[in-house]
Amino acid sequence: MSVQVVSAAAAAKVPEVELKDLSPPDPVPPLGMSSAAVAAMAPPAGAGEPETPAAAPAPAPASAPVLAPAPALAPAAERPPAPGLATLSPATAPPAGKVPQASAMKRSDPHHQHQRHRDGGEALVSPDGTVTEAPRTVKKQIQFADQKQEFNKRPTKIGRRSLSRSISQSSTDSYSSAASYTDSSDDETSPRDKQQKNSKGSSDFCVKNIKQAEFGRREIEIAEQEMPALMALRKRAQGEKPLAGAKIVGCTHITAQTAVLMETLSALGAQCRWAACNIYSTLNEVAAALAESGFPVFAWKGESEDDFWWCIDRCVNVEGWQPNMILDDGGDLTHWIYKKYPNMFKKIKGIVEESVTGVHRLYQLSKAGKLCVPAMNVNDSVTKQKFDNLYCCRESILDGLKRTTDMMFGGKQVVVCGYGEVGKGCCAALKAMGSIVYVTEIDPICALQACMDGFRLVKLNEVIRQVDIVITCTGNKNVVTREHLDRMKNSCIVCNMGHSNTEIDVASLRTPELTWERVRSQVDHVIWPDGKRIVLLAEGRLLNLSCSTVPTFVLSITATTQALALIELYNAPEGRYKQDVYLLPKKMDEYVASLHLPTFDAHLTELTDEQAKYLGLNKNGPFKPNYYR
Repeated sequence: MSVQVVSAAAAAKVPEVELKDLSPPDPVPPLGMSSAAVAAMAPPAGAGEPETPAAAPAPAPASAPVLAPAPALAPAAERPPAPGLATLSPATAPPAGKVPQASAMKRSDPHHQHQRHRDGGEALVSPDGTVTEAPRTVKKQIQFADQKQEFNKRPTKIGRRSLSRSISQSSTDSYSSAASYTDSSDDETSPRDKQQKNSKGSSDFCVKNIKQAEFGRREIEIAEQEMPALMALRKRAQGEKPLAGAKIVGCTHITAQTAVLMETLSALGAQCRWAACNIYSTLNEVAAALAESGFPVFAWKGESEDDFWWCIDRCVNVEGWQPNMILDDGGDLTHWIYKKYPNMFKKIKGIVEESVTGVHRLYQLSKAGKLCVPAMNVNDSVTKQKFDNLYCCRESILDGLKRTTDMMFGGKQVVVCGYGEVGKGCCAALKAMGSIVYVTEIDPICALQACMDGFRLVKLNEVIRQVDIVITCTGNKNVVTREHLDRMKNSCIVCNMGHSNTEIDVASLRTPELTWERVRSQVDHVIWPDGKRIVLLAEGRLLNLSCSTVPTFVLSITATTQALALIELYNAPEGRYKQDVYLLPKKMDEYVASLHLPTFDAHLTELTDEQAKYLGLNKNGPFKPNYYR
């Protein structure tokens, strides 16, 4: 079935905070731990061995550190086994359909002529002129095993679909989260113009189509199976409700993995209101599932810039409800509250930020003396840097490029701007696929790492005419300018793996002499007057979450760290944290990592007393100093 793709409204430039002097304050303020955070990380009463799912043997338990009461991080006396990992059974697969049968073939007598009957049938005309109705044959429609809808059935109205394959509305199988299913019957109507209610009668949400909730619920159930630590934290701490009374307003990518985080926060006692931090990364069916479950969610795939800020405002500006915690990804939510509702910071206990861009903005506010509340820098935690930024991007960069361009990587020349953890992951993946990879970098240490890893360090101007792909991952602005874009070769692919859409100067391409041509969802040809064209992906926004998906297991690590950071800030006694940016202690990093080890049947080696004394460490950790990254 052919699918017509219509361009979403192009998003204008999001207000930015100019990035200057991004180095964090030195030294990093000391960090204690609240009793609620300690309780959340402690094993449940009577817990010995982890619970075993009925259908599979239990993985070997990993050691989980025990934290002493706040404020000091005292050495733990022993290391109890990690909690059991809750799993959900996958959705029941649909029964296999019948094997299609060949249609009956009709042979005509050579002495007879065929004539179309007026009622749609056929008539046989004999040589003597007698007309008789021909026997009718039943045409059997081909059906697929996972699809009950007729293959050649066309919708009466074709709207935008971001799904790469045809899906029957009556299909009972769980489909991939690679793209968001959109009902074509009402796709042209803005969600802001719809009046929707969930099954409980609530209308405090704005999503694409609330009827997609069932599909989104299946997506969330699948994600839960790949997020063992977050599910273990939910099971362990939901009895104590360490977030009871917390009113969390969030602005992140709304995916199945985020839904698991939101439902975990709710299980721990929090009230949540949520908007999307990216106009292209929202999975509409997941947003619908959250709205159906009672979460006030304001997001849909393909928002305009006006929609983007409207959704954030609907989360924040609501009668009878005021947030006391912020979970941000990119700093846009924090920026909006600071700009529009500064008095809200009087009741906000803290901010948890997970992106490079957002952390830069927090450090700028702190340096200028404008940061009103304590903030937790999750992005620079080891579990976020080493896993989400590195391993996640190593896999998702190829996924995003393949889905949008169908290109082969072998022999292609690629320049990656930035060799931080994201850049390292991108370079490693492309090199393994046989690409010739160049790197640009401003930091001598990262530049030396790139050279030692076998990549040629260049300036962008030196290779811009010859490369086939340009990838930005710096967190900066105007990394690829109009001058660079003008000099690129024909059919050069340009994309961004950083959070913000400021790295590529897309605004400079919206001029009368250049023609924009939508090729498929999130893929545009920008054509110069001489016929040269470049391939721009996701309009310069985050490639992997806009055009594909990211590994759920890696997001489990980040989401668990975010949940623990929220618990710590919310329960910290007054005065523990000042109006500054803090890093998570390595004890918490190590705890998050230990919760994921049973998935691999991994067994940690424990230090002997003599070895621990020799190294000057506690047997149960932390094994790295707080400044280690």
